[in-house]
Amino acid sequence: MRPTDGQTLRLAVLALVMGGLVLPIAAGLWETGRAAFGILPAIGETTLSLDPWRRLAGLPGFVTSLRLTVFVGLASTLLSLALATGFCAAVHGRLSQQAGARMLTPFLAAPHAAIAIGLAFLIAPSGWLSRLVSPWATGWQVPPDIATVNDVWGLSLILGLMVKEVPFFLLVILAALGQLPVRQHLAAARALGYGRGVAWIKVIMPQVYPLIRLPIYIVLAFALSVVDVAIILGPSNPPVLAVAVTRWFTAPDTSLILPASAAAILQTGLVVAGIALWALAERAIALPGRWWIRRGGRGVSAEPGLWAASAATITLMMLGGLALIGLLVWSVAWRWPFPEPLPTQFSVRVWSNPAGGWGKALQNTALIGIASTAASLTLAIAWLEGEDRAGLTRARWAAALIYLPLLIPQIAFLYGLNTVFLRAGLSSGTTAVIWAQSLFVFPYVMIALSDPWRALDPRLIRAGAALGASPLRRLVTLKLPILLRPILTSAAIGFAVSVAQYLPTLFLGAGRVATLTTEAVTLSSGSDRRVVGTYAVLQAALPFAAYAAALLLPALIHRNRRDLNGAHP
Repeated sequence: MRPTDGQTLRLAVLALVMGGLVLPIAAGLWETGRAAFGILPAIGETTLSLDPWRRLAGLPGFVTSLRLTVFVGLASTLLSLALATGFCAAVHGRLSQQAGARMLTPFLAAPHAAIAIGLAFLIAPSGWLSRLVSPWATGWQVPPDIATVNDVWGLSLILGLMVKEVPFFLLVILAALGQLPVRQHLAAARALGYGRGVAWIKVIMPQVYPLIRLPIYIVLAFALSVVDVAIILGPSNPPVLAVAVTRWFTAPDTSLILPASAAAILQTGLVVAGIALWALAERAIALPGRWWIRRGGRGVSAEPGLWAASAATITLMMLGGLALIGLLVWSVAWRWPFPEPLPTQFSVRVWSNPAGGWGKALQNTALIGIASTAASLTLAIAWLEGEDRAGLTRARWAAALIYLPLLIPQIAFLYGLNTVFLRAGLSSGTTAVIWAQSLFVFPYVMIALSDPWRALDPRLIRAGAALGASPLRRLVTLKLPILLRPILTSAAIGFAVSVAQYLPTLFLGAGRVATLTTEAVTLSSGSDRRVVGTYAVLQAALPFAAYAAALLLPALIHRNRRDLNGAHP
């Protein structure tokens, strides 16, 4: 039986995804795994051995790095989920999903590194918060000797992760609530004598949690393997494991590549173990949780906890907003002695010299972002159109392919992927970086576009077919114009993901492709705050510009269109 056009398109897209996404990850893991067990011909190691693991265990600070990684990953994810849940419970019915999404956009659009740099400027001993309360409240005439950034416990790193993770959890919880009759369930629970907080915990969250389980796992995997934020805010000696692995991979001593590869594989095992531990905790909590729900107790009030979570969430958002504002202030500050709350002299000297600094990085970032987003968006549209033409829905294995790059630590396969590129004679450079970034841009574009695409009224497509339009014409003249806003929004999300990529650019660019993110992270360790602020402002501004375009372009393009009643849409 001849395959239909839809099946042919779907198979072609699947081949592209397998060849361009799954196989590179598998090849990278394979090369890293070989090096982890002593096989790296490039440095003369050809014998299978456990020596890299023994060397890894003997490296200074390894055990501490491992402990820090587990603590930071689990603590930031758990606290972020608790705060987001409490905030949603407290404000539900008072805040619409659309208003919530608009409120969260600045935090979701800003790259992790930009937020982290701004937060470091904010909470450092000589940061903006210290200046605002000195000397009138603290008596400080010089910055205090307090480790508020890069502390040994990783608390500032947890705070930096939470500033980004809480808004993300808020968004996914709000989206999940839109699929449930929350108002009716709360009304029924209140009629049975339950307080708002207990009703939310007993009735709403057991229905919401299965809908947000996968985003939780993605956040946990990220928190356990984050590099750029950990370089900026985390402990430095020893750092979390992912940062230590990055340092070992890029060290001048090539013999460190073998224990670094072992640590990269261990990083993968750590993420798998973290997700498994979280899943076991779900099962462990489920049994007593069911008993507690069936018991029907009404005497405990959860209201204070909900409002405390709301206050903490609002505080985090305020810190995030101040961090972004602080970046802009530092980028134009010329003289800012402690403890002055604002600069005493301003200058745009750093901004006025793009050729000597940020110009090339901005150009590279925009070029790579546009290219990787365009490739990912084209592939996502082809994937979804193939499903439509074949009359199929997404299978579980297809979803697994999409989420694969988000669950496997980048450090585990990017070094191996770079080795594969070099062995194949493909030089590291802009093209390799675009490909590497597309591995992570495509999943986000696909996730963002899937639901709006599938929600399109099929009667419109059938009407087009009845009028004799070909599948291609129906795609171009019906689907794409109707879905213009979600397509552009998905593109903006993909572009923001590309701008934020650090490790793919570092490894596949071989240090020769400078982007705003790589430069900002490198400079954050001790460069002039004005220069760092400039790079971080530009890094945050590009995603904001993409989101603004996604909002304004559809309104501009469709400004003269009218609905069936003759009113403007």
